[in-house]
Amino acid sequence: MAHLDAEQELIAADIGAYLARHRDKQLLRFITCGSVDDGKSTLIGRLLYDTKQIFDDQLASLEADSKRVGTQGEAVDFALLVDGLTAEREQGITIDVAYRFFATEKRKFIVADTPGHEQYTRNMVTGASTADAAVLLVDARKGVLTQTRRHSYLAQLVGVRSIVLAVNKMDLVDFDRDLFDAIVADYRAVAEATGIKQWSAIPVSGLAGDNVATRSPAMAWYDGPCLLEWLETVPVETSAAGHGFRMPVQWVNRPSHDFRGFAGQVAAGSVKPGDAVRILPSGRQTSIARIVTADGDLSAAVAGQSVTLTLAEEVDCSRGDVIADAADPPQAADQFDATLVWFDEEPLVPGRGYWIKLGTQTATATVQHPKYQVNVNTLEHLAAPTLELNAIGVAEVLVDRDLVFESYADSHVLGGFILIDKLTNATVAAGMLNFALRRASNIHRQHLDVSRETHARLKGQKPAVLWFTGLSGAGKSTIANLVEKQLALRGRHTFLLDGDNVRHGLNRDLGFTETDRIENIRRVGEVAKLMADAGLIVLTAFISPFRAERDMVRAMMAPGEFVEIFVDTSLEQAEARDTKGLYAKARAGQLANFTGIDSPYEAPEQPDIRIDTGTMSAEAAAEAIIAALDRR
Repeated sequence: MAHLDAEQELIAADIGAYLARHRDKQLLRFITCGSVDDGKSTLIGRLLYDTKQIFDDQLASLEADSKRVGTQGEAVDFALLVDGLTAEREQGITIDVAYRFFATEKRKFIVADTPGHEQYTRNMVTGASTADAAVLLVDARKGVLTQTRRHSYLAQLVGVRSIVLAVNKMDLVDFDRDLFDAIVADYRAVAEATGIKQWSAIPVSGLAGDNVATRSPAMAWYDGPCLLEWLETVPVETSAAGHGFRMPVQWVNRPSHDFRGFAGQVAAGSVKPGDAVRILPSGRQTSIARIVTADGDLSAAVAGQSVTLTLAEEVDCSRGDVIADAADPPQAADQFDATLVWFDEEPLVPGRGYWIKLGTQTATATVQHPKYQVNVNTLEHLAAPTLELNAIGVAEVLVDRDLVFESYADSHVLGGFILIDKLTNATVAAGMLNFALRRASNIHRQHLDVSRETHARLKGQKPAVLWFTGLSGAGKSTIANLVEKQLALRGRHTFLLDGDNVRHGLNRDLGFTETDRIENIRRVGEVAKLMADAGLIVLTAFISPFRAERDMVRAMMAPGEFVEIFVDTSLEQAEARDTKGLYAKARAGQLANFTGIDSPYEAPEQPDIRIDTGTMSAEAAAEAIIAALDRR
């Protein structure tokens, strides 16, 4: 073992004693960030080396790798301790976030080495989202750069409150004090502009080790702490400090009929048996009966502990609910002002339904057109119709049900969220809730004495939404019209919403961009829902090309009321019919965003009813649909 000392001897002699010594040490999570080639990975490698965290086999491998792919000639390349990807070693850059654990006598640390390239901004945000502090590197030869400003803004945005400006490579500028002072002065303006209040500056040489783990005699003019001393003493603040008890429920533990507990990690505050709590968002109130762990019951639980709580009364509580202090509960709302960092190569589609994950809560969310995008270089607010990869903006987020939340400034657990694409399951954005929109609390549903069940009973039928989807020219409107005629002959109360007719009135303000088409379907879905509430059988004939939007409308309806009818026609067949001449215009470039030509159609994967118009007439299709409805 390299650099054997008393602590490592204790590990070898009595691992139990070693673990006991370190069990109660405070943990500091920090990131290294900055521009490309400022020496982040080298600095971390040097820190690991100087704190004697490298074993013999690691050191031997490091020396061999340094000779083979290193950038320091025959000398040890400390960056290779962190840059593990082949592409990182080949290019000499950091691409993904690399995490390393180490410990000293005073603290335990988890460090995240984040990329410097602008194209990997999402990686940097990921690493910073769990950090308590940031080591922001600046190359002494280059000074404050664009990425210095970008990473300062991002660190402040995700809640990192303690930052140290590590002016690196001081050995390459002859340890010039005046140059260091000039860089500190430049960064002071950056800190003021981005709202950073707690920051320090340390001159270092990551490669040579100056002011990394010990103070350097080469910079006698500097009388502050070395980097390790700063890391060991910087205050660890938590957004949960000072808040009442909160625990998002992760799992309902029901091993037998005699036990029902609610498992989760305490996000804030503390709790003990007998404390009054409120279950959110329902608002039901009860008290804590027991705090259960694998090692036995506890007399109290505090933030950071994972426990199972049992309640004094049998109340409805499930995954996604939040158990909170009855006297100081968080809020619940369904409309928010939020800051988004866009992660996906496909831009934000305003109005499209995404999964939102907030703590243990999952729901469907739609993002409105951004209020503005932030130019992180100048902090200017810019108009933007959408958000592209790595863009940061502020927008309204609408959710299909109430979510329990707190502002991100108050709670990272109940204020930080991610958005997930429903089709690809890719994480497309990270977000921070700023506040609930006032209208969310000013608008309440009005109770109506004549219920939707009464409307249906008066009409003597079961409400339904028959959603016809397919390419233009597939025959949706023709078949829907024939189905409605047959339903009318049976004495059913119906209404047909046709795509062209709706665009003459309700949706005349919408075009045919992807965003407008999503809004077109959303509005039609809302109208269809109101008509179903009135007890009607609603027929709709819309191309509705995107699965996510059809699923959005299905989610609006009562279970079983939405019937997706796929009028399956090949593009060749639809184009051959072309009764309106639309395909010809699209081929000639006269119609943009036309489905099947320059805009995609996502066919239903499991429609409730499928009609093949290549093998049956419109009349036969209508008969088949009526027969299928009878069977349902």
